[in-house]
Amino acid sequence: MCGIVAYLGNREAYPILIEGLRKLEYRGYDSAGVALMQGNTIQMYKKKGRVDELDSYCASKDRHGNAGIAHTRWATHGEPNEENAHPHVSEDGTIALIHNGIIENYLSLKKGLLAEGVTFKSETDTEVLVHLIRRVQEKEQVSLPDAVMLALSMVEGTYALAILSVDDPDQLVVAKKGSPLLIGTEGNEFFVASDGAPIVGFTQDVVYLDDGDVGVLRLGQPIKIKNINDEQHLLKRPSFHKLELTLEQLEKGGFDTFMLKEIFEQPKAVRDSMRGRINLKKDVVSLGGIIEYEQKMLNAKRFIIVACGTSWHAGLVAEYIFESLVRVPVEVEYASEFRYRNPIIHEDDVLIAISQSGETADTLAAVEIGKKHGATVIGICNVVGSTLARETMAGSYTHAGPEIGVASTKAFTAQVTVLALMALSLAKKKGTISKSEYHKLISDLETIPEKISQVLEQEQHIQRIAQYVATRPNALFLGRGVNYPVALEGALKLKEISYIHAEGYPAAEIKHGPIALVDNTMPVIVIATEQETYDKVVSNVQEIIARKGTIISVVTEGDTAVKKMSKFCIEIPKTEELLTPLVASVPLQLLAYHVAVIRDCDVDKPRNLAKSVSVE
Repeated sequence: MCGIVAYLGNREAYPILIEGLRKLEYRGYDSAGVALMQGNTIQMYKKKGRVDELDSYCASKDRHGNAGIAHTRWATHGEPNEENAHPHVSEDGTIALIHNGIIENYLSLKKGLLAEGVTFKSETDTEVLVHLIRRVQEKEQVSLPDAVMLALSMVEGTYALAILSVDDPDQLVVAKKGSPLLIGTEGNEFFVASDGAPIVGFTQDVVYLDDGDVGVLRLGQPIKIKNINDEQHLLKRPSFHKLELTLEQLEKGGFDTFMLKEIFEQPKAVRDSMRGRINLKKDVVSLGGIIEYEQKMLNAKRFIIVACGTSWHAGLVAEYIFESLVRVPVEVEYASEFRYRNPIIHEDDVLIAISQSGETADTLAAVEIGKKHGATVIGICNVVGSTLARETMAGSYTHAGPEIGVASTKAFTAQVTVLALMALSLAKKKGTISKSEYHKLISDLETIPEKISQVLEQEQHIQRIAQYVATRPNALFLGRGVNYPVALEGALKLKEISYIHAEGYPAAEIKHGPIALVDNTMPVIVIATEQETYDKVVSNVQEIIARKGTIISVVTEGDTAVKKMSKFCIEIPKTEELLTPLVASVPLQLLAYHVAVIRDCDVDKPRNLAKSVSVE
């Protein structure tokens, strides 16, 4: 969840570190800190709050140094304050460390360190690491890299670490397990970060660390990597990759916020996710990333989709699409529950793991369970080189481009696009879809970017609706069939960025409890597009009106029945039923966005949230 950045080179480290933190702030923004190597001392500055507050605090400080580490925090252990902010230092001040992850056995380790007389200054699990490493170094009389390897062999949990020591000021030690970390190199410089955003302006050449890797970066020398799981601790050859990211993608591009920019990028994101995978003239859908395992997918007896949050909602949409087209049962699981439920998995199952970042801890754990049981494990993610991309057997990238706003928007529609393509490809090869239905769906899929653009043209109309919703304490979202997950996603967007309590339900289920909440103060957002259950949805709307609920509807262009019953109505272009979520979700994103802006909420950095959930 936290963001870490480090630099070792010949230029001033502070400007690189502080700008790197700004680019990583979507990963956490409870507190921030920086440590700079100054001769034979480590100078450290920490501040509660945003990175800008840290930068202002440091304006009058000595910021000199050619090596440094920096951290922006999403609090896990200990409240957000300066004592708990990273970096943390050893008692003698010789080692400074930053950490993303969770040390699960920190209490037992801390107990042992306390017994040895170590004094702790924070409530964090991270401080245990820095004291443990220093104690191991003193007891075993070993170098810092060796001390790190010995100490980490005692640790249970996840970590991405960057460590400085005054005993060797031209060295930076890094380590990774379960949390993302990459190294960029350019000439005699090293850049370390949680993802590529802080690095892209300096180099395109990066090394993605594997779990258990401990890397040593030293001026004038190549990267040296060993793995704590290798009993012989032999040097590994670093594998370099090109960073598929540009500085322009990390800018707001004239929009007020990243979230609004990303909402408006959806026509391009969907188009890019289809590019090279769909040929309308030849009636061909092909995903090159899964070709090697396509036969196993065609023979699958069951699909298991694991994901969290918005990606889970994309998985729910896929359940409707896969079962309708491929005619194979689908189970959609919260990865956080799946990993602890002792699930029943067979070798003829296909497990599809979905994650925007490719670093979601629970989803990665579910991947390991699937592999352990012999299932075919497929990944869908947005970040090239991510852990999910490397740990799954095969998969597809969504090509949505960087998503900086914490509330996911374009990642959702891109994920649904790729899942729809996957289902269409399998259905055609299995013969479970007629030629006419297949052609109709891929033809409609090609028009989705333009349909999303048409919805985006209604922004001012949706903004007026937001004025009404912004004054209400609660909201209900209703949908049926493939639009039920759209209702869940709409409710999630509203609650996570505007802090209005919202719930999504299958429309028919409102009679089984939630209708008790409906009165003249309750806005009920209903997705009532043209679909098989449209008449049923009309009946559900009438039930709400009878209880004086206020209807805000999303309907197909030309609708009259629901539109007449609605206080507010948003019309979307006619779309094939199974593909409707790609269009119907967009007005709900805009609605949540403008409600949050009206309520003066920070839409890009909603309270208590972070973008990449790399801890449990």
